[in-house]
Amino acid sequence: MIKAVIFDLDNTLIDFMKMKKLSCEAAINSMIDAGLKIEKGKGMGLLFDLYDKYGLEDPKIFQKFLKRVIGRVDYRILANGIVAYRRVRGSFLEAYPHTSYVLLKLKSKGLKLAIVTDAPRIKAWIRLATMKIADFFDVVVAYEDTGKLKPHKLPFKAALAELKLKTDECLMVGDMPHRDVEGAKKLGIKTCFARYGAIKKVKKIDADYVIDDIKELLQIIE
Repeated sequence: MIKAVIFDLDNTLIDFMKMKKLSCEAAINSMIDAGLKIEKGKGMGLLFDLYDKYGLEDPKIFQKFLKRVIGRVDYRILANGIVAYRRVRGSFLEAYPHTSYVLLKLKSKGLKLAIVTDAPRIKAWIRLATMKIADFFDVVVAYEDTGKLKPHKLPFKAALAELKLKTDECLMVGDMPHRDVEGAKKLGIKTCFARYGAIKKVKKIDADYVIDDIKELLQIIE
């Protein structure tokens, strides 16, 4: 019997990539307006290549970007990019449709809710607070809590310990099979692939369940 649902955060509860793309587009436009010599499409491609290499949470990604484009960090251009990025980021951070409804229904059924995310703790809490869903969660395990990224077992073990539940009493929901599904299955946790949030098409899915809308979770629980 499922007594708790453990969620990934970005691209599972939050439409993170929509926010990321719009914020980066604003940053590139602002840096170009400030004098950066690069075509917008090329700049976006280069920036996301750097994200692929260094991770979507890299705090100095724009410095790396400028070094790649002009060989140095121009702080006037950098500042314009950061300001534009932050302005748009706050405006477009939003949950997927039906998220609040599903979380409320799950809580009303007496289930515990948790998050296991690779995001830094403060960023995770800011995102939850912005979407006004922080109060739904009994447990939030962020990167600093274990120092390990999924699919390492430690983040999942930390969540289980705080929930005080066994592996077969929990369901892990996430958009990345090689991180969320693989990591949870190592411990025997039931898994659900959130296909609606996946950035790339996945050919092979080794999850117990697959959903195309977070609302489908309610059918699984029932």
